[in-house]
Amino acid sequence: MGHRQARRIYLLTGWVAASVLLGAIGWGLYFNGARDALPPAIPDPTTIASKEPVTPLPLTLSLDPDKVKLGGRLFGDPKLSSDGQVSCAHCHNLATGGVDRLPFSNGIGGRQGHINAPTVFNSGFNFRQFWDGRAATLEDQIDGPLQNPLEMGNSWPKTLATLEADADYRSKFSALYPDGIQALNVKDAIATFERSLVTPNARFDRFLRGDLTALNEQEQAGYRLFKRIGCTSCHQGMGIGGNLYQKLGIMEDYFSVRGHITEADGGRFNLTGQEEDRHFFKVPSLRNVAVTPPYLHDGSARTLKDV
Repeated sequence: MGHRQARRIYLLTGWVAASVLLGAIGWGLYFNGARDALPPAIPDPTTIASKEPVTPLPLTLSLDPDKVKLGGRLFGDPKLSSDGQVSCAHCHNLATGGVDRLPFSNGIGGRQGHINAPTVFNSGFNFRQFWDGRAATLEDQIDGPLQNPLEMGNSWPKTLATLEADADYRSKFSALYPDGIQALNVKDAIATFERSLVTPNARFDRFLRGDLTALNEQEQAGYRLFKRIGCTSCHQGMGIGGNLYQKLGIMEDYFSVRGHITEADGGRFNLTGQEEDRHFFKVPSLRNVAVTPPYLHDGSARTLKDV
């Protein structure tokens, strides 16, 4: 996506994603920006869901509630970091859209990372994890921040020893896992909790299920425009993104415009070494995008309009 193209598409996203995709989620957040009137339309409620490039989130999930509870405790526990100060929630704050709203997150000792932290909400629907897609699952993803010296700076032996020293953790793990506290079980619990972080039944989802009153005429017109100009070529499916890779800078060289190159800008290239993968990133989800600034992998856009 080029710089100029991105400005057009994400300006549209500002009114579609903020007022439509955000919708009435559990936090009760809304976007009230004034927009010019757009022509109304009356879609057929019997064909909406089957014909749309975007699909609603499931209303229920089949997850072990005890694992969700244990995983939530681990997610918020700074003891998993080497200095006992940084938890998963430190960068993925559930009260602020699952992000810390910083261009780059701060890890142990105030060390700063090199890439923007994506939201943890609805991350279970991503086809890969991390901007460069290096982790196939949420379980695999957990290895990254826990062992990254700029994030939690820990190791699995030290992490497991810390958890083993806690009698309550020993009891909880023994009740859920026959082999108790093991790296695979820690990852399973945290990933199960993360999969529970879903924001279902937004007004946009209700519209997709056939409730024509869920969106007003302006919002419906915005969604039609979102589709007509091609936004759904990259942003589609249940996550409205998160299910394919795309190059940043198709129409224009984004990085030349920005003026400098970092290692993180390599994207998929850093993993594959293939030149055709340079500057390719996982397309981010647009769900709840209005509350997860800043934007892009480099956190360079403070607002949707800035993108």
